[in-house]
Amino acid sequence: MRAARFTPYLVAALTAQRLLEVRHARRNEAWARANGAVEYGAAHYPLFFVLHPAWLLGLLLEGRRSRGEVRWSWLVLALLLQPLRYWIIRTLGRQWNTRILIVPNAGRVTGGPFKYLKHPNYTVVAAELLSVPLSVGAPRTALLATVFNAALLLLIRLPAENRALAEYERSGEAA
Repeated sequence: MRAARFTPYLVAALTAQRLLEVRHARRNEAWARANGAVEYGAAHYPLFFVLHPAWLLGLLLEGRRSRGEVRWSWLVLALLLQPLRYWIIRTLGRQWNTRILIVPNAGRVTGGPFKYLKHPNYTVVAAELLSVPLSVGAPRTALLATVFNAALLLLIRLPAENRALAEYERSGEAA
């Protein structure tokens, strides 16, 4: 299958998935705020709404110019990540959203994939940002998204989230 023909369908499916997830996250955010959640790192939050649409746009533009075939090994990897994504969302339950919201007395989630990784969602997203573009011959998009995502996560998001979790645990509300 030609990557250039497949790319628009892939981008449409990813866009629909992300929009449904944002809707779900907003419902969970409303629940969290109604239950006294405190937000951390709000200033960096818009950067994610630049990165992810830019990734989709780069994927569409570069993938449509691809002259090769779909690289099935990369696409299979991207597809295998989806059950992990939904395992994470299910494990977090109402606490899953796209912001750093700490709900008093909600308890820290340590089950499911969190038994194995401290931040499994970021691992899944990083792997997607790389594997999806490579599946349709969009290496520039894969590289740029991976580099910007790594910088955003390592320099801003993870430190903010780790500070929030440490403060939550110090407050004694995590028990």
